[in-house]
Amino acid sequence: MPCETDSETARGELPGVLPSGLREELIAFRRDLHMHPELGKREFRTTAALRARLEKAGLRPRTLTGGTGLVCDIGRDGASYAAGRPVLALRADIDALPIPDTKTVSYRSTVPKMAHACGHDVHTTVVLGAGLVLADLAEKGLLPHPVRLIFQPAEEVLPGGALDAIECGVLDGVDRILAVHCDPKVEVGRIGLRTGAITSACDRLEVTLAGAGGHTARPHLTTDLVTAAARVATDVPAVLARRADARSGLSVTWGRLVTGHACNVIPQHAELAGTVRCLDLRTWREAPDLVHAAVDEVAGLHRAKSEINYTRGVPPVVNDAEAAGLLRNAMTARRGRYAVEDTEQSLGGEDFSWYLERVPGAMARLGVRPVGDSTLRDLHCGDFDVDEKAIEVGVELFTAAAMLDGNRM
Repeated sequence: MPCETDSETARGELPGVLPSGLREELIAFRRDLHMHPELGKREFRTTAALRARLEKAGLRPRTLTGGTGLVCDIGRDGASYAAGRPVLALRADIDALPIPDTKTVSYRSTVPKMAHACGHDVHTTVVLGAGLVLADLAEKGLLPHPVRLIFQPAEEVLPGGALDAIECGVLDGVDRILAVHCDPKVEVGRIGLRTGAITSACDRLEVTLAGAGGHTARPHLTTDLVTAAARVATDVPAVLARRADARSGLSVTWGRLVTGHACNVIPQHAELAGTVRCLDLRTWREAPDLVHAAVDEVAGLHRAKSEINYTRGVPPVVNDAEAAGLLRNAMTARRGRYAVEDTEQSLGGEDFSWYLERVPGAMARLGVRPVGDSTLRDLHCGDFDVDEKAIEVGVELFTAAAMLDGNRM
């Protein structure tokens, strides 16, 4: 792995700095995506826009089987590349969220109740920009080994569009993969990094309870389903806290509890829905059995019959140490060592984890908060926006990583 370098020296040694004309083009491209968001597996316009720009650069992108998303190789066909040369993949997610855009900007979403409220438009533009710079380097014979661009649909759709992309063969021949995710807590010009788990596993849990209802005057003759539902809501998380290693961070949080229609009638049906999150990969694999057992036991104590629908989501994103080191060295080379900060593990889910189940890689948090702005913002909110200088930072990060990664064999 390349050793850490000071930025002023490395900037002159690493080709691929973003030309000013391309900088403006990428900002316009991102704004166009932002104005025309598309939900998972419906990203037809986004796919067409990416395909057109890549083909204009002389590349040959391939649309994924579902009709949305692309994969595009750079330098794979060149005679100067020896067989068996390592392939580095750069991944972007291209879908939006079913959230209204509440910003008052010229590039506000034109689609009702839909917005790029998680920064996927930025991720997409960064990988596109890096691809265009690397394609130019490949034409000049300066790219040390092939790079694959992956524009993946449906990241926001459980269990994630990454699985469909993998089935399409996007990882064939790839031995390392990198990604970024916008982070409004990190200042623009910086990235957040962590070796090991950087996100949480996230599954979906739905529980249906049933029992003999009746009059609230005679609960002893019924299955008191409201009490049963309340106990499942409070006791299941407590039971799990004693059956899983506390360090694993296994937790159930409920987002919906529905039961009953009248104040003097004990209902016969109740529904709970929530998420199961876990910081540890091994415990996540055990989580369905643990959750099923806890729900059945608590419901059974109250004579309620339980039916459980446990939907697998995504495992944690576990950053490989060498790949995280590559991102650190790349950012240091471009922006200096103070442009990299440590980041904590998030409880959010991210389907980039499915790639890391198969090949080593790492995800960095891309700073998008304007310098000096102390406003607290979060992802998945209608007012989410970014400082667009982050696009150039992301392109520099990926191009530098591709150049430094060429030192390995």
